[in-house]
Amino acid sequence: MATTAPAHPVDEVPPVRQLAAFGLQHVLAMYAGAVAVPLIVGGAMKLSAADLAYLITADLLVCGIATLIQCIGFWRFGVRLPIMQGCTFAAVSPMVLIGTTGGGLPAIYGSVIVAGLAIVLLAPVFGRLLRFFPPLVTGTVILVIGISLLPVAGNWVAGGVGAEDFGEPKNIALAAFVLAVVLGVQRFGPEFLSRIAVLIGIAVGLAVAVPFGFTDFDGVGDADWVGISTPFHFGTPTFEASAIISMLVVALVCMTETTGDFIAVGEMTGRKVDSRSLSDGLRADGLSTVLGGVFNTFPYTAYAQNVGLVGMTRVRSRWVVAVAGGILVLLGLLPKLGAVVAAVPAPVLGGAGLVMFGTVAASGLRTLAQVDFRGNNNLTVVAVSVAMGVLPVGVPTIYEKFPDWFQTVMTSGISAGCLTAIVLNLLFNHLPARAGSPSDADGLPGGGIEEGVEKSREEVV
Repeated sequence: MATTAPAHPVDEVPPVRQLAAFGLQHVLAMYAGAVAVPLIVGGAMKLSAADLAYLITADLLVCGIATLIQCIGFWRFGVRLPIMQGCTFAAVSPMVLIGTTGGGLPAIYGSVIVAGLAIVLLAPVFGRLLRFFPPLVTGTVILVIGISLLPVAGNWVAGGVGAEDFGEPKNIALAAFVLAVVLGVQRFGPEFLSRIAVLIGIAVGLAVAVPFGFTDFDGVGDADWVGISTPFHFGTPTFEASAIISMLVVALVCMTETTGDFIAVGEMTGRKVDSRSLSDGLRADGLSTVLGGVFNTFPYTAYAQNVGLVGMTRVRSRWVVAVAGGILVLLGLLPKLGAVVAAVPAPVLGGAGLVMFGTVAASGLRTLAQVDFRGNNNLTVVAVSVAMGVLPVGVPTIYEKFPDWFQTVMTSGISAGCLTAIVLNLLFNHLPARAGSPSDADGLPGGGIEEGVEKSREEVV
């Protein structure tokens, strides 16, 4: 009697109650970042309260649609992995600059549409570059992603950037309490509860935060029940050369960061990302960015904080994240629900974020453990790449005297670290070595392309 092969964990569909809990957990992990971008851009543009509310609901709606496209996929769109989509912070500065000095909101959304189309066209090109991401590079990039996210969690722990009580001991105490709950549930709870440890930590933290005055639900009463997002809400887009060039640079940065996130999730879930699936995932990013321009929101990319959640919970089903996308669509259509989620105070998210973001960094170390560091320059590749990735995180103003396009690329620690790792790997492991070099002495062909770099990821694993 013929037996059917078991489904890969990525394709498994958990029971409904687990789908809902896991999906809500992913939404809570990314919600603060998702609403931060419209708040920053809308505030800089001095939008009215009504326009700002539209910007947030439209962003949540497109976030949900983008996540569904990425997880479920259709034709050649979607990587079909548990990838959560959100608006990229790399676009914040260029969008504010375009909006305030270079043509206003119509010019912003014209450039976003062009950038999305460019990503769709460039996706196959990036797919062919996957061979330049051996474990040496991917491990370094994943490590840099985790380290780059830790300051975000730190700001949440302290109360959130701009908070009047930033750094108050009570904020840090609440975050520490949430962290303790998450760790306690993960260590001592039954298997199902341990997989929603972040959700439980956030729920318990919120229950403690309300009576102690950390948050209130006044905004829920003011929010509308229904919010309808319409195409070109802020007017017909205009296409200006300077704005388009700035957003094309952002598109390249997003593609680089997303490639690292895809590879990280591929390794965590045991489903290798190949050239075709990478192209499909980037193509979905481009389509979502075009939708962002049409609905007057933002460029979209994979959210690294949810990569950490996948690694921490070991829940690998893409259908879980698809449900999270569905929840985001509801939040975009029902602003009252969005206001409820927005009431979660920053320290509560910070306590959970420390675990999630640290998990990403630890996953990078696990990948690097597969690389051979003997008799070669791989240690130098990792050292310099991590340094270049952490530099703009530790000193955010280091490149402020440089041209805008350079700042867009290098002030993102993820793209800076990724580009450095790729270039140094080519320099040390693919170019012919000088005579008498250590790699020459080892008798390795091609100037020291060590086994840990040359092996494909599946062989190493």
